[in-house]
Amino acid sequence: MLRRHAPLFIKPDGTWQQLRWMWQLLQQCTPARYEQNKARMVRLAEYSRDCLDQLRQQTGIHYEGRQQGTLQVFRTQEQMDNALRDIEVLRYAHVPFELLPRDLLAKAEPALERVKTQLTGGLWLPHDQTGDCQLFTSRLAQMAAQRGVRFLYQHHIKQLVVEQGRLSHLLVNSEQVPSHHIQADHVQAERMQADAYVMALASYSRQMLQGVIDLPVYPVKGYSLTLPLQDANLAPQSTILDETYKTAVTRFDQRIRVGGMAELVGFNLSLSRRREATLKMIVENLFPGAADLSHAQAWSGLRPMTPDGTPIVGHTQFNNLYLNTGHGTLGWTMACGSGRLLADLLSARQPDIAYQDLALSRYHIP
Repeated sequence: MLRRHAPLFIKPDGTWQQLRWMWQLLQQCTPARYEQNKARMVRLAEYSRDCLDQLRQQTGIHYEGRQQGTLQVFRTQEQMDNALRDIEVLRYAHVPFELLPRDLLAKAEPALERVKTQLTGGLWLPHDQTGDCQLFTSRLAQMAAQRGVRFLYQHHIKQLVVEQGRLSHLLVNSEQVPSHHIQADHVQAERMQADAYVMALASYSRQMLQGVIDLPVYPVKGYSLTLPLQDANLAPQSTILDETYKTAVTRFDQRIRVGGMAELVGFNLSLSRRREATLKMIVENLFPGAADLSHAQAWSGLRPMTPDGTPIVGHTQFNNLYLNTGHGTLGWTMACGSGRLLADLLSARQPDIAYQDLALSRYHIP
């Protein structure tokens, strides 16, 4: 936290929720809980990748996807040694991997040959995939609309109404109201009713459920830069995870995206020149000359994080309200699997994977 390019930054936001969430997070920082939580995440992530493969085959959706694996690179021997704990989880879950020494990193990412002296090795996951998640979700929404799904953009959910132990209906503002207006009493609301409801409002899920369910989700701010490709021969082929700076460098067709950092600063979405400089430094350090740094597009966003890192997917105490939130940095990684799991639960089908420990009840909340 104190070094120049620190991946973590904490600033009190003045709320009890932040302090409580951080205390819950600290309770998860033991080897036993780490292994338990990692195993849950790997289970859902592996299933989600299979669901994405199936979706791509069924729909032909294009999103500049690449199926060439992910390489986690280490800059110290200590990081290499610590990777052994992750490897045990991968073995248990039957996830293919390869621990590569420095001289074999180019096997997974040829462009790293030029900078291998800065690295000690890497963990290669050959079955991992990447792509442009914004492009994916936009095109998926178009396909859903063609099949009859009705999207209500620029609508504001004013209230969840609970009656007789179930979610009765929503009060929704039908006029265009900025999404950050959590309270908009002056706008006339309409009643919307459904057989079942899924709360999937990411970092805003806890606010929306306030007074209904005590949801342990807190926003963790992250940053990304999207850069035009300058020289394809110098660029990564897929995705690189830098263990030191906790960032990911991802290759698209003609662009490179680098993202990461973790700031506990509440719902602050302002951009930081210092963070932008760090992300540019990482790209240039690993792939010098690959991207046009002068035309970087900066972005910041909030990741909905749970204290144990695992998303909350499944039933609640209300028999018609389901949760799909808390995916943290792995929202797209776990998206298709989470969606399929919920579809099975809502349709009274037996899910393909164990799911009970993904529900809110693991926090001893009904």
